Amino acid sequence: MTKLNQNSTITRSVGRRKSASARVRIDKGTGKITVNGKALAVYFPYFELQQIILAPLKALAKEKDLDFSVKVAGGGQRGQAVAVQLGVARALLKWNEEFRKTLKTLGFLKRDARVKERKKPGLKKARRAPQWSKR
Repeated sequence: MTKLNQNSTITRSVGRRKSASARVRIDKGTGKITVNGKALAVYFPYFELQQIILAPLKALAKEKDLDFSVKVAGGGQRGQAVAVQLGVARALLKWNEEFRKTLKTLGFLKRDARVKERKKPGLKKARRAPQWSKR
């Protein structure tokens, strides 16, 4: 990636959740959000997922001031949405350090590190053992 110069208005950040990874690019604009080249409402058709992504922007009242371009890969829809939320929050923090207090108190800067536990040999799943029968 190219190094940003000091007077550049573009800010980049990364958000992750489970196996989903989102690269977020922020720029001054009119509030347009594109995810993998599609509009937010097209890529995330469920209202709940859209609200997850827009939550940091609503907390700071910046929905109409900034444009976001997101590239997300891996995971499921909800994992991708939470990864985008973290990426947006981190990008906003890079954009203006004064947002830290608001974003941190609402929990938008905390990465959820829980991932799927691996399957162990002799078991059906990570912890589920085969059914035991006495006779």
